[in-house]
Amino acid sequence: NDNSPVFRKAILDLEIGEWTLPGARFPLEMARDLDAGSNSLLTYQLTSNPSFSLSVKEKPGGKKQPELVLERVLDREKQSSFELVLMAVDGGDPARSGTVQVRINVTDANDNPPVFRKSLYEARVPENLPVESVVLRVLATDADAGSNGRVSYSFGSVPDSVRALFTIDSESGEVRTAGPLDFEEKNKYIFGLEAKDGGGLVSHCKVQIDIMDENDNAPEITLLSVSSPVPEDAPAGTVVALLKVRDRDSGENGQVSCELSGEAPLSIVASSGGSYKVVTSGALDREQASEQRVTVVARDRGRPALWSSRELVLEVSDVNDNAPVFEEAAYSAYVAENNAAGALVLRVQARDADAGANGRVSYWLAGGSAGAAVEQTLTHASVQLEITELKLYGVSCFAGKLIRKW
Repeated sequence: NDNSPVFRKAILDLEIGEWTLPGARFPLEMARDLDAGSNSLLTYQLTSNPSFSLSVKEKPGGKKQPELVLERVLDREKQSSFELVLMAVDGGDPARSGTVQVRINVTDANDNPPVFRKSLYEARVPENLPVESVVLRVLATDADAGSNGRVSYSFGSVPDSVRALFTIDSESGEVRTAGPLDFEEKNKYIFGLEAKDGGGLVSHCKVQIDIMDENDNAPEITLLSVSSPVPEDAPAGTVVALLKVRDRDSGENGQVSCELSGEAPLSIVASSGGSYKVVTSGALDREQASEQRVTVVARDRGRPALWSSRELVLEVSDVNDNAPVFEEAAYSAYVAENNAAGALVLRVQARDADAGANGRVSYWLAGGSAGAAVEQTLTHASVQLEITELKLYGVSCFAGKLIRKW
């Protein structure tokens, strides 16, 4: 017995798919022993492993064929390879042996879907985030190998409004902005993503993106009503305008204060729900200002603050609060004693600061004296007197409501 059993190769490589059922047999290489009789090859032995066993099948001619028997289902994701030693032993005394290393590679079956690291991915981004900015990154892993473990990402069943604002990189899983975000239009987006491996297995996750408000909206001033013209004798506190102010931002960015800019005797008073009223704060005088102009300024509390303005124009209507005023407190005239009837003695003129009918002046003589008459024009009055026996009759002349005597 001078020859040991010999294998042609030092290493024997096998590939067994993880889908292979228990009981499957895999023929192994037979050893060769040059000795004869009882010194020739007797049996094979395999290192112990719970997943495999050894079976020896006798072939025609007395040759023994070793076979590897699968005892249980393999899971490549748990153990992707095995290393065993097959030993051939002869019948000599002492026995001689030879070995070969059996390397088993477990080939992959697509028996694992992709798995996201989280079921919900969340992000908070400002509404002024530039387009193509990275919002978040999802990650899914697949325990399979090769194309079965290669993962690609895509949107699930999401509305077009989401696809218009976000994109996902199929390889990296990065979610980026595709359009401008607007907190005032929508402040939260929830949608689904898919991870698919090369074998077609799919898993899902959810994405929630909260949009944070930026102070990108100036206050909006809406004029609801204006009471114009306003009588000049309107008491203080008279409401002359109603308006509403709205800021589409939230928090301090949407908190608004209002004030009036201008010299008019008006003030602004806040009501509830962003409503304001403009009221008179002092006396109006049409004769000094027939029109009042103020600017309503609304400013939010953002940093920096945004503001808007709107001009308010009020006409002041006339009230008959001014009496006519003669140009002179007293008038004197000299006339000849033989003055002909109808001769012009003098002219008087009174002015009234009021407007329209309130400022239209008429004239008459107090006492209705005989021999005197008043001829009225739009701007003055002419007085004619009849003088008899060198006697002059004095009369009082009236214009409107204020009396001047001469």
